[in-house]
Amino acid sequence: MASVFENIADIVTRVFITHDRWRLWVTGLQNTLVITFFALLIGIVIGFMIAVVRVSHDTAGKPPIILKIPNALVKIYVTAIRGIPMMVQIMIMNFIIFAASRNLILTAIVAFGINSGAYVAEVFRGGILSVEKGQTEAGRSLGLSAPQTMRRIIMPQAIKNSLPALGNEFISLLKETSIMGVIGVMDITRAGNVIRGLTYDQSPLIFVAAAYLTLVIFLEFLVSKMEKRLKKSERPIVKNIDRKGSLFGLFKRGGTA
Repeated sequence: MASVFENIADIVTRVFITHDRWRLWVTGLQNTLVITFFALLIGIVIGFMIAVVRVSHDTAGKPPIILKIPNALVKIYVTAIRGIPMMVQIMIMNFIIFAASRNLILTAIVAFGINSGAYVAEVFRGGILSVEKGQTEAGRSLGLSAPQTMRRIIMPQAIKNSLPALGNEFISLLKETSIMGVIGVMDITRAGNVIRGLTYDQSPLIFVAAAYLTLVIFLEFLVSKMEKRLKKSERPIVKNIDRKGSLFGLFKRGGTA
């Protein structure tokens, strides 16, 4: 038993302590989290705009040309992004589009953000379409304009309905960032691979797997907490609108108006 603990201590020393290799792990973890977070923000913004365009086009009886052109463009974007492997996308972004830039972190954020946007768009579109049409009609009957109805009634419910899928996208995005070492970014995977090459020991790969697993479990916990909080307000949002068309009570403590 003592020899087992000695072996573990020896591995930890070689992987983390010797030559301050823990700094590689810290840098890799920091880069992974920063790129994942900002890429997700970009993906949410892009996905929201695309979802609004797609839903506006699909729900219009005879969509005008001002909707047909943007809808065609975003459909091409979604198809192209979802059809091209992420590794190819990040290589194109680094070696062609941002060839003159040395900011690899920014390149990775943009690449993963654009990729995430295509998937988040479908998530939001499904969330918007899952809201009952009667909610829109009730909002309009209260005097709200179409943008106000979308912003105050439809989107809060759509986000709540989309949260589980958004959580899965966040987790998938986190794991996909493991390939950004191909352009030289020091992420968790690359840190483990560098240490593996220096020590001729395969154990750093176990620490890489443990790091991603820990992060995923933590993200699942956060998403679960958010879902439980939002589920406290299951009543139709239109019932929580006053005569001036303002929301109240949706996010009150306990979720009741």
